Amino acid sequence: MTALHEQKCEACQIGATCISDDEQARLLPELPGWQVIDVDGIKQLQKVFRFRDFVEALAFTQQVGELAERFDHHPALLTEWGKVTVSWWTHKIQGLHKTDFILAAKTDQLQPL
Repeated sequence: MTALHEQKCEACQIGATCISDDEQARLLPELPGWQVIDVDGIKQLQKVFRFRDFVEALAFTQQVGELAERFDHHPALLTEWGKVTVSWWTHKIQGLHKTDFILAAKTDQLQPL
């Protein structure tokens, strides 16, 4: 089976649906440190990345932003001193799509500058 970070993102089309809880449970073990959270009834994938200082956190935020632009799929990013919280979900379907899991895996592949 192809690792999540090597898979291609699927464009979320009109009529697309959220992935099932079973599919989430199958994919989540491939994403160490990520968790499914509920924000106002919307499931999101979230992980906190830790850094030595604000400059490293900001550089990582920039890398995640570039990843998001490349795939035209944008997470919520909270940049603080020494940490960045990344939350992926698909706004169009108000929940999780396989693309969110793929981009979480691609986020894990980023290296601080």
